[in-house]
Amino acid sequence: MQCFFSLRLANRLNNYPSRTTGLFCELSLSSRHMSKMGHYGFSLSILCVTLLSLSKLHPSHGDINYSIPEELKCGSFIGNIAKDLGLDAKRLSARDARLDLDGSSRRYCDINANSADLIVSETIDREELCGPRVSCALKYELVLENPLELHRVTVQIQDINDNSPRFPSERIELEIVESAVKGQRFPLNEAHDADIGLNAVQSYTLERNDHFVLSVHTNRDGGKYGELVLEKELDREQQQEVTLLLTAVDGGTPQRSGTVVIHVTVLDANDNIPVFIQDAYKVSLPENSPLDTVVATVSATDADEGHNGEVSYDFSRISDKAARLFSVEKKTGKIKVIGPIDFEAETYYEMRIQAQDGSGLVSNTKVIVEITDENDNVPVIFLKSLKNPIPEDVLPGTEVGIINVQDKDSEGNRQVRCSIQQNVPFKLNPSIKNYYSLVTTSELDREIISDYNITITATDEGSPPLSSSKTIHLSVSDVNDNPPVFEEQSYSSYVTENNKPGSSMCSVTARDPDWRQNGTVVYSLLPSDVNGVPVSSFLSINGDTGVIHAVRPFDYEQFRSFKVHVVARDNGSPPLSSNVTVSVFITDENDNSPQILYPAPAGNSLMTEMVPKAALAGSLVSKVIAVDADSGQNAWLSYQIVKSTDPGLFTIGLHSGEIRAQRDISESDSMKQNLVISVKDNGQPSLSTT
Repeated sequence: MQCFFSLRLANRLNNYPSRTTGLFCELSLSSRHMSKMGHYGFSLSILCVTLLSLSKLHPSHGDINYSIPEELKCGSFIGNIAKDLGLDAKRLSARDARLDLDGSSRRYCDINANSADLIVSETIDREELCGPRVSCALKYELVLENPLELHRVTVQIQDINDNSPRFPSERIELEIVESAVKGQRFPLNEAHDADIGLNAVQSYTLERNDHFVLSVHTNRDGGKYGELVLEKELDREQQQEVTLLLTAVDGGTPQRSGTVVIHVTVLDANDNIPVFIQDAYKVSLPENSPLDTVVATVSATDADEGHNGEVSYDFSRISDKAARLFSVEKKTGKIKVIGPIDFEAETYYEMRIQAQDGSGLVSNTKVIVEITDENDNVPVIFLKSLKNPIPEDVLPGTEVGIINVQDKDSEGNRQVRCSIQQNVPFKLNPSIKNYYSLVTTSELDREIISDYNITITATDEGSPPLSSSKTIHLSVSDVNDNPPVFEEQSYSSYVTENNKPGSSMCSVTARDPDWRQNGTVVYSLLPSDVNGVPVSSFLSINGDTGVIHAVRPFDYEQFRSFKVHVVARDNGSPPLSSNVTVSVFITDENDNSPQILYPAPAGNSLMTEMVPKAALAGSLVSKVIAVDADSGQNAWLSYQIVKSTDPGLFTIGLHSGEIRAQRDISESDSMKQNLVISVKDNGQPSLSTT
């Protein structure tokens, strides 16, 4: 009664991807199933008492196990990864959850990033995936980042009855001698059903006839085969041929069947069947074995003589995949390679070979071919995560990438070592299985090296070892860690007085090795005063070029030098800056005429000096004193008498300005002498006063 209700419920809920297992079609239902069932609640209450729920197998060390039937539609729900790990679905998405394949090139399952549901992404054919193996599972590695975690996810694939029994051929030819006695048995070719368990062949039926009944047996590997049992002796003279219909039936729901026509030719006596030397053959075959390699040789003997003792060999049961790889020679029994042998595609093959004598009697033996691994797959490097670019101020030991290596070979051939080249500030730290963290080993400086090409090499432990490489380009991003530096420790500028406003005086230059805005320099004047006046009233600076301009004309006679501080600031955040001192020196221009201080003019620019009438030659009569506000040669004065009443009476010192009598003054000389004195500076051009 339990099996009846289980099967009936499975039929009515075939749209729900139940995670079930067991020989009696037991079905486990979660609360989500119950909410969707509605009026099926009565059937559910009976099953909940009697059935063992296997919806989520107990995880071990963070492993998750699910069980689903094959042939589910794409998008079918398998389980909720976040719930089964005790995590929030949004948190799982933020940690970049993903499934990594384990030994399969096809995904079959995937994760819905929004809901964290594990769903079917490709229809699964258990027979194609696992062949005759009873246990069939997809194995994944669930990778979570931040922090890095690895969980094993196993999805058991349960068989459904989607294959009908098939005989090796559409027609079975038997030749039976008429002397065959009642009760004599004639083995028949076994029907093959790609399904397993109850869904495989369970029984055979033979249509009613006058001569034969069917006897069904179970062989050593659990397969069912039939034998014709002679119930009524044959008479070749009355009937030379007998045609029968044999039906193979599986135990699935709904039940499937396959038929074959048995054609019996009645002959004379052949009372010995071929006998194999071994009940079973088990051999090892290296992958990549060349074509025509002899895998094994089966041998059977027949005690009969002549035609009845001639034995030929053929496959009585072989999968489609194996049939593309192996052949058997009819006369010798040699099994040969006819296709590419790949350990990564399949690790073993099982087939049955029949020996048939010249009169149609057959016997069978099992051949198991185990494929041994060769180191024929290079390791493959996967870049799972990379922080690119990385700031130059990261601390040593910072993780910048996650590397995964995979090798499809087995055992030692799939053990992989990873390394990177020397002389780079990075290393690989082994993490969880087949994962490595790429971390920094020292401080980075973008101004010295801004890009790295990191070559990762993966080498397996095979003999000879195989290796592969992957180059990762990593850029170092700039951090504002360098202030602008002036090319000179100080600057000097010389400007002639009376300069034009806006004229260029000098330029300052600062360099910043940082990048983009961090290295863009802007110049400005540090606020200060010159003789109590803001420096900005005298100077300005171009913020982009560092060129300093005069705001107004300078007057040497007002002040001759001053200092200003220039600031160079970058555009980083926060900005960095440095200062430099610029000394401004004002040079003199001959812009002032000499001024006569003595004798003081007495109106109309005339100066009067009293001279003794008896003055002797060489005596000092007077002295002209003049000054010039300029400096240097511009203030170097010379004196000259340009006009006089008596040109030979007086002389003047060229540089002293002393007026002396050139001869003795006599009574005959005029009592009033007019002298025109010129005072001239040494500027270019010179200026003078008279």
